[in-house]
Amino acid sequence: MASLNEADQQQAAPPQQVTRADLPLSCPMPNKDLWNAHPRVYLPIEQAGYAKCPYCGAEYVLIDTDSAS
Repeated sequence: MASLNEADQQQAAPPQQVTRADLPLSCPMPNKDLWNAHPRVYLPIEQAGYAKCPYCGAEYVLIDTDSAS
């Protein structure tokens, strides 16, 4: 039952902001304490500006997108 509660807390967390300096984006990110919590997966965030990890549900948003208009 505690694991369900932890999952609810994970989903309630706001998306983690990443910059182009963090690319290529992988989850877990190398600077996290839980870097070995699940297999590293690379997330395509460049086009949509948003990505969600299929393993842990962590959400990421790219904050410095190009605004060439």
